[in-house]
Amino acid sequence: MLLGLAGYLLVRHDPGGSGPARCVVTASGDGEPYVIEPQQAANAATIEAVASARGLPERAVTIALATAMQESALRNIDYGDRDSVGLFQQRPSQGWGTPEQIMDPVYSAGKFYDHLVEIPGYSRLPLTVAAQRVQRSGFPDAYAKHESRAALLTAALTGRQAASLTCVPGRGESVTAGDPVRVREKLIREFGEDVLPESARVGGGVGRSAPDPVLSVPVRTPARGTGADADRRGWEVAHWAVAHSSELGIERVSYGDRVWEATRAREGWRASGESHRSEVVIVTAR
Repeated sequence: MLLGLAGYLLVRHDPGGSGPARCVVTASGDGEPYVIEPQQAANAATIEAVASARGLPERAVTIALATAMQESALRNIDYGDRDSVGLFQQRPSQGWGTPEQIMDPVYSAGKFYDHLVEIPGYSRLPLTVAAQRVQRSGFPDAYAKHESRAALLTAALTGRQAASLTCVPGRGESVTAGDPVRVREKLIREFGEDVLPESARVGGGVGRSAPDPVLSVPVRTPARGTGADADRRGWEVAHWAVAHSSELGIERVSYGDRVWEATRAREGWRASGESHRSEVVIVTAR
């Protein structure tokens, strides 16, 4: 509760640029925002992207995020109880994989989902029950306390709540140069190859001394989907890019008629004067 209050006051009285680096998830209505570190936001976005690539529902993401919040506070730690490591504190001695594999957030999230989907009716179970059947923790009731924040984070990362996640560099921090090839590779690894057309899966080109820093991610309407489903996909990718902005050196993300810029991050998502309904535009810093 004290941490939540501190985060709330930080957002209210320090809107950006003068405090530590942070990411903020805003709630609808009068709900309190959820403030986390950039590394936590990036790990959460990866957990969501792995679920998206597998076509899993929001409930699976909420269960996974609440589990990782309890097990590691969404930090990819290389220590834990006995031989536990990683976001989900999975144990090599219990068949979860090698320590190197488990320390890979994409792998560890995938292993969590592998076990979750084997539970009959997991999406209808209480969160703490579903999480415990995967984790077999010594503290089976601990997951429940994270459910509300996990649900709030899920709504943003799945794109259901538009323009609801922003990240703000810390005091004195500048945008580091990014690698557009790395952004492409990470998008594909986490969301699957279909996230980009084949022509955009490799950066650079004939006559270019460096890869193009501007990456356009097309927003496709899912089969049997609606325009609303495509819009959610757009915000899903846009929020993923902002969550990974510090790690990947992303300085600008545009979707619809909104834009996020690292140099103006304290303003959050603002009107851009443009319209990018068919694509998410990600720009890396040079």
